[in-house]
Amino acid sequence: MNPADLFDHETEPVLLKEGEALFHEGDEAHGMYVLLDGNAVVLVGDVPVENATRGALLGEMALVDSRPRTATVMAISPCRLATIDERRFHFMVQHTPNFASHVMRVLVQRLRQMNSLTRTTISINHPDD
Repeated sequence: MNPADLFDHETEPVLLKEGEALFHEGDEAHGMYVLLDGNAVVLVGDVPVENATRGALLGEMALVDSRPRTATVMAISPCRLATIDERRFHFMVQHTPNFASHVMRVLVQRLRQMNSLTRTTISINHPDD
């Protein structure tokens, strides 16, 4: 499933120019986005952690809690995105169960990636003798 297919006919997309930020780490969060066209990079601090392409979910943690953004998303080419606020998210979950499953898979995948990075950092900082 590619979420971009669900939102391809977005009537009010967010448009970003190359080099423009969708949001910054620490910003207040009001929803998530689906990347419909273009490419973006997700940065934690100055470290790129994901190259986002068509169908990528961006800022999905905002729909789980109301804490500030944990990453910065920067367009690396012109981008078109669909905005998913809480009302729209709940509608999608109720009417498109595959969408809800996909969001959960993305969250789990990102958690596993961060766990892997943490293990790598720990083994570098505390090598076995």
